[in-house]
Amino acid sequence: MNTLPKHGWQVHSLNRPMAWIGVMLLSMLVAVGLARWSGLDPRMPDAAVQWQRDLQFRDLPNGDIAVLDVSTGQQVAQFSGEQGFLRSTLRALARERQRENLGKEAPFLLIGRTDGRMTLQDPSTGQRIDLESFGPSNAAVFASLRLAGYKTP
Repeated sequence: MNTLPKHGWQVHSLNRPMAWIGVMLLSMLVAVGLARWSGLDPRMPDAAVQWQRDLQFRDLPNGDIAVLDVSTGQQVAQFSGEQGFLRSTLRALARERQRENLGKEAPFLLIGRTDGRMTLQDPSTGQRIDLESFGPSNAAVFASLRLAGYKTP
């Protein structure tokens, strides 16, 4: 036995809210499309460079990672153990170099900005990783390299 009324299924009460939802979604899509088409860049511009250090990272036979200062050629730090964030960050940048058939010799730039942010950049591929995006404890791994190897009086 059919329980629906004979004059048809009534959805009149749902028409108005559904129409408003549809209008809102469509207007958001149009706004985003216009913003992208006009060339609007949602990212904030980078603050000025406060300091920069050119570093090379090398895998050692025992599994450690050696960090070399390119200007002096001296090893300034060595990381042992898992070092998950350091390894995954370097792996991501190395993967892009491998994809573009580039060597491992070019240094990475560790850049500190006037607003306190840090960036690890690969000038050979143009790739960059904004380190503060991964939290203060992960950024601190790279922050320790700012003065690593410098002698303090």
